Amino acid sequence: MSMPSGLSNVWPWSPGSLTFLILLCVVYVLGIRRAQRVAERNGMITPVTTVRIIAFFGGVLLMALMLLTPIDTIARTQLFLAHMIQIVVLTTFCAPLILFGCSEALLKPFTNTPVARGLGRILTHPVLDSLLFNIVFLLWHSPLFYHLALLNPLLYHVELISIFLVSLFNWWPLVGSVQEWKHYGYPAQIVYTFFDGLPIDIMAFIYVYTGGVIYPYYHVPPQLGISAATDQSAAGALLLLPGVVDFIVMTPLFFKWLGYMEQQMRLSDERRQRLAEAREAALYEEVEEEEIDELPGISGAPEA
Repeated sequence: MSMPSGLSNVWPWSPGSLTFLILLCVVYVLGIRRAQRVAERNGMITPVTTVRIIAFFGGVLLMALMLLTPIDTIARTQLFLAHMIQIVVLTTFCAPLILFGCSEALLKPFTNTPVARGLGRILTHPVLDSLLFNIVFLLWHSPLFYHLALLNPLLYHVELISIFLVSLFNWWPLVGSVQEWKHYGYPAQIVYTFFDGLPIDIMAFIYVYTGGVIYPYYHVPPQLGISAATDQSAAGALLLLPGVVDFIVMTPLFFKWLGYMEQQMRLSDERRQRLAEAREAALYEEVEEEEIDELPGISGAPEA
């Protein structure tokens, strides 16, 4: 079946992805209940705010839209652009939303043991996260692996979910909530955000400007009036969107860094001011004591 545009309206059946999304929601709800019980015992406020819960389930709904609707069928059979829509939505919107939805109280069980703490610090290291994300992304989009994924719907969803999972770690240095797993301050976060997306941007430019079609496996509907090369160029242009998001993310980080530097300078000025006042007060007391010692009968020296 197809729409007037020639695009498929077949809803895919993907029990693996459906199970993954259900498990994600179940684990999240159980985590909230556990965190609330701990908070009640300690007399604390609600550990997971409504905004975080909305962000999490909003991210899950976006994932379901990408994985369980005709968008997925079109992405596997007709348009490379539709595939890139899946990738950009999963990695640029779903991942940070879901990660933001997980507060530190929710992730606390993963920091209670030395092994988990050590493993968490390794897996959330920015250099490793960036390398892992870019390697997984580039490998899956090599012509050989991508063709194999298009031939097998299950493998195709393994590709999408694996890219989504590594993108969670890729977003951690910016959105992660566990403070002991935060490795760098604002300047390093800005540098990380700038360099992290460069390999993907290079691939996007290859899609846009290459002379030939890299993935000649799609059947672009003639009703759309576009060629496979145009479809590929449009997908490459869309893949540049995460770079724009990176710039948007860098902007508040830059101003936070400026605010932090201003605060540190103000605190330093206040410390210097207090130190100068203390020295002045000590000097005043010392002079006063010398004047008192010089008075007759006060210094303790016998008068002639």
